[in-house]
Amino acid sequence: MNGDHPEDTLVICRGLGGVPDATGARMTGLDGEAGEYAVTVGGTERSVRIPWSEPLTERAQIRREVVRLYRESCTALGLTPRGH
Repeated sequence: MNGDHPEDTLVICRGLGGVPDATGARMTGLDGEAGEYAVTVGGTERSVRIPWSEPLTERAQIRREVVRLYRESCTALGLTPRGH
């Protein structure tokens, strides 16, 4: 996630993570309930946790949920999502 889609991670944190003024973001972990991110706002890093739409039990579900978060974040921010 961090190496392949850093811009998407920032969009997710800005749109759904409650930090619209974030200047940097990276995923730091995840569990079946949510993704965890380190977000930079005003030069300070803080943690943000963004829940999945449902509990995840299989690794294959993660990609679908991250794409969903990205698309919902684009909608919330008035951005056009890029193709995935």
